[in-house]
Amino acid sequence: MKIHHVGIAVESLSAALPAFEKLLGRAPDSQEVVEDQKVRVAVFNLGDSRIELLEATDPDSPIARFITKRGQGIHHLTLAVPQVAERLRELEAAGIRLIDREPRDGAGSERIAFLHPSSTAGVLIELVEEK
Repeated sequence: MKIHHVGIAVESLSAALPAFEKLLGRAPDSQEVVEDQKVRVAVFNLGDSRIELLEATDPDSPIARFITKRGQGIHHLTLAVPQVAERLRELEAAGIRLIDREPRDGAGSERIAFLHPSSTAGVLIELVEEK
């Protein structure tokens, strides 16, 4: 298992990107809209992990709700696992509360699932299937 990425909720990609471009010394490696998540994503690859800046595309999206409650900042930590569906079954059997009982498509068409923060010390954890 390894850290795949850190998701950072931002009010506006156009406002946040200049600071991250200065910090990292370059433009993002990719940008896309993930319709299912109602989010626009800018990705900075950093070796084996990455930073994802997340902007809501709908006022009812999870990112918009997060920003309303907590403001901009770290939204989730993502761990890469060999098989997301199998890991979800193992975690649920171990008493971890799930948000997603089955994997779904995320950014880059990767298979993802979220664990409920009430079971993970208040941190929203996303699992992504290693390719």
